[in-house]
Amino acid sequence: MPDTNSTYRELASARAGLEALSSPHLRPSWRARSGYGKFALMKTLALSLLMAAVAWAQKIQVESDQAVDFSRFRTFAIRDGRLNSKNPSLDSDLIRKRLNADIQKFLEAKGLTFVPSGRSDLNVRYTLGSVRGNEIETYPAGWRGWGTRVVRVPFIEGTLVIDLRDPSTRSLVWRAIARENKSDAYQIERKLDDMVRKSFDKYPPKMK
Repeated sequence: MPDTNSTYRELASARAGLEALSSPHLRPSWRARSGYGKFALMKTLALSLLMAAVAWAQKIQVESDQAVDFSRFRTFAIRDGRLNSKNPSLDSDLIRKRLNADIQKFLEAKGLTFVPSGRSDLNVRYTLGSVRGNEIETYPAGWRGWGTRVVRVPFIEGTLVIDLRDPSTRSLVWRAIARENKSDAYQIERKLDDMVRKSFDKYPPKMK
């Protein structure tokens, strides 16, 4: 995701420049010569606002079991994909195929091998949309050093949750929650590929 702090700094700098160029204390000749500079600063301000909007619109949250050695996972299978959007355009076989293809592409880019059937080191399950407001997930002992706990995961329109589970222990080892803060189904659909890519940008997790 874009660096929000950096965006704020650029925005503040651009605003300061515009205020300086608009000062009534500047001589007319300087204002005239500074026309191009003012245009450039306005362009920077617009780009900064756009970057800030992107940063706010999409959020990626990742959690993982720090006790797990992710290097031992070599294969994966997509076991289940739930589409729970109230909008038909986000609840179709075309969207399911698209998400399956994206997940396969980005995990293979990480060096894992897709297994269409049979046993696999990791089972992938995902949910797009809303599921009665929230879903309860029990995390195993050792997750980030905590004991066994129950967490409510909110599912709202524009939320994609991708789970990686270890079938040998039947436990959740990695989870990404991607949220696109848009109410328009078409806008959410356009961002699906990006949501999957940014989620797997954080895989495998860095050991702490």
